[in-house]
Amino acid sequence: MKAIIPVAGAGTKLRPHTYTQPKALIPIAGKTILSFIVDQLHEAGINEFIFIVGYMGEKIKEYVIQQYPELITHFVFQNERQGTGHAIELAKSIVGQDEVFIALGDTICEYDVKEVMDSPFSMLGIKKVDDPRNFGVATIDESGFIEQLVEKPAIPKSNMALVGIYKIKEGIILYECLQSLLESQETHKSDYNLTDALDCMVKRGVRIKPFKVKNWFDCGKKETLLESNATMLKKLGGNVSNENQYKDCIIIPPVSIAEGCDISHSIIGPHVAIGANTTIKHSIIRDSIIGSYTNLYEVVLDNSLIGSDASVKGLSRSLNIGDNTEIDFG
Repeated sequence: MKAIIPVAGAGTKLRPHTYTQPKALIPIAGKTILSFIVDQLHEAGINEFIFIVGYMGEKIKEYVIQQYPELITHFVFQNERQGTGHAIELAKSIVGQDEVFIALGDTICEYDVKEVMDSPFSMLGIKKVDDPRNFGVATIDESGFIEQLVEKPAIPKSNMALVGIYKIKEGIILYECLQSLLESQETHKSDYNLTDALDCMVKRGVRIKPFKVKNWFDCGKKETLLESNATMLKKLGGNVSNENQYKDCIIIPPVSIAEGCDISHSIIGPHVAIGANTTIKHSIIRDSIIGSYTNLYEVVLDNSLIGSDASVKGLSRSLNIGDNTEIDFG
């Protein structure tokens, strides 16, 4: 089975960070969003991946090739972002008639991947939400199969939202529906949603079952990214190789500190993830994500997201600054 991971989005809600870094490579709990997705699928036995790239796609390609040399990888550029349906259609020549696993590149979920892969039916991940109007929504019949799929309905018939995880056994029918969607009278639309193509499959008699994910981590904006970082650190337990190397420091777990960091006279944690080769002196940091090669001096940070190659000196604030930034408040 091949896996398609669309990662062409610009991640506008995470700016300024996504001005210099693709959203999929934003760090969380010591890893990138993309690495959580790839590791999860690779551990379940998937070895061939198709990445639909666009915005800063070369960075995605470089990262994947460097981190996963053992995988079979393909990179397809989506030059015009016309929705998830258009992105999946671009991979048609690589997927062929095979079954395919689709995981959106900003979706981290907890679920039994092997169980989903072994199911004799096509499967869609769902999660109950308070307001389903901003999601694809699934209506389920009495026998437990998908009855209808609607993208961002004004009046939802269900509160079961699609989380962005799909296992499709009938790959040939999926691509027939995508082709029909692209050639339909709605070709003036700017976006072609995968949800519409899946609903087409249901109408053509394909039996698709939903499965509920245990947890769905939102990485779309600063506040929810920090919440997801804290939750993942609690689950994973953090990663600090040797606390004793940090002079006169108090480390309050869970914390993730990458290799090459120089930290002294500071209190770190809880819920802090720090990138590689970062220097922190005389500071207090909690509930934050700090990038690589960043310098922090005499700061108190709480609920902050600091990019890579940034420098912050002497303040006590909640920050949201991008890469290659220098701030000195004196």
